[in-house]
Amino acid sequence: MFLLNASEFIKGRLFFVSLNTDIKPKSTPSVHYFTIDTELNYDSFYLDFGPLNLAMLYHYCVKLRRKLSNPAFHNKKIVHYTGSDVQKRIIYLNYEPEQAYEVLNHDSTKDYLKFRDASIGEPYTLCLLDCLKAIKKALHFGFFNFDNFDFLEYEHYERVENGDFNWILPNKFIAFCGPHNRSKLDKGYPIHSPETYFAYFRRHKVTTIVRLNKKAYDSNRFVQAGFDHKDLYFVDGGTPTGLGRTGSLIACYIMKHYKFTAEEAIAWIRICRPGSIIGHQQSWLQEKQKLMWDLSGEVFRKKSGITGLPKHTVGIYSLSELNRKKSHDNVTGIVKKVDCMEINDPEEDAKRTV
Repeated sequence: MFLLNASEFIKGRLFFVSLNTDIKPKSTPSVHYFTIDTELNYDSFYLDFGPLNLAMLYHYCVKLRRKLSNPAFHNKKIVHYTGSDVQKRIIYLNYEPEQAYEVLNHDSTKDYLKFRDASIGEPYTLCLLDCLKAIKKALHFGFFNFDNFDFLEYEHYERVENGDFNWILPNKFIAFCGPHNRSKLDKGYPIHSPETYFAYFRRHKVTTIVRLNKKAYDSNRFVQAGFDHKDLYFVDGGTPTGLGRTGSLIACYIMKHYKFTAEEAIAWIRICRPGSIIGHQQSWLQEKQKLMWDLSGEVFRKKSGITGLPKHTVGIYSLSELNRKKSHDNVTGIVKKVDCMEINDPEEDAKRTV
């Protein structure tokens, strides 16, 4: 069994190793081996690769935490192993990003493959460190909290047949696929009418829909349902036209208000919504970083009297928040039904028929 590299994250307890073999190591009385190579996989759109989405990251962290706290493994070394495929050599643990990256690269005989975008042609890449920094900042600013995270909600609504949308920032931005005039299958691909989104958007207090692509539905259907609707049109050939517009604009907001680097903003958005931000949009965001930080962000905070960067108390896909909203919806539904109920007394009805 040829060892490509071994990284020790918790001294004498937790290790990450890369093996240049298809032979699966067998656990022993003193060592427990596990892998996620066939369990958590990135579903590419073209030639893009990674990072794994937020729900997969959650599943990995839960798995690792359970192993570390399992009494059966209390006296065992826990080894996360992966094969020689460079696309599989990824790990996340609650370290400082630079520290985790240094541990992973220590004595490694092969470099980690950089994540690449979904564009055709010369790829734009993100390194593992970009993703680790993005996760660290997102955690710091309260974008997510894995102790209060509804992975089922994420996994359900990210599916094309269920709406194809993802939260990016708590109570601020949802990125979703542009609606069409009616729900149908288009060459086997589900597309949705505006009405598909009404219930979820109302439940989560979405107020405004911003359309960035061509008109494929009547905006009045959102307006008549109580939403504001804006069209933000981009001239063809400019930036950030094409697929990836939504993520590019949200990335600008994140750079402005939270001082993420362009790479960190791109990484976070791709973790939330894989395939976001492609091609020249990525270089465009790098060019806009200083503007977002200085002329936009700092000037905005100074004029608004804001002394620090905002932090969220509730993250995206908050389990407690979702339960609260569902409970509120149930109560509201009952109240509405009571308001329109006619209460009939069987005895009184009988008297009327005599």
